[in-house]
Amino acid sequence: MKKLLLLFTLILGISVASNAQSKPAEFKFDKETYDFGKIPNNKPATVDFKFTNIGDQPLILTKVETTCGCTVPEYTKTPIKKGETGTIKVTYNPTAALPFSKSITITSNAKTTTKVLYIKGETVAGSTK
Repeated sequence: MKKLLLLFTLILGISVASNAQSKPAEFKFDKETYDFGKIPNNKPATVDFKFTNIGDQPLILTKVETTCGCTVPEYTKTPIKKGETGTIKVTYNPTAALPFSKSITITSNAKTTTKVLYIKGETVAGSTK
């Protein structure tokens, strides 16, 4: 009976320890803020935010939201497995010659469930070189 109890305890301990070592999905971005600098008015500007899943579980983006209609996100909609990469493409369409700062909020199943990315710059009249 003691051997059976010891064996059961050992098996239970090993299964708990192996589950505890599994890391949830998690982002690692190349950059979290992007400065467009000076961009011409009424000319869309785009940036790609690339990320890697550094967790053990598949990473699933459930929602990507922006602060206004002038900023449009496109993102990887399939689960990103451990070590694989995904992209969040953000297009800003300026309508006035002013400095801007916008945020992009990502909701996912990652350890950090909500992540915020930022774009900024200055819109100027006419074209710039």
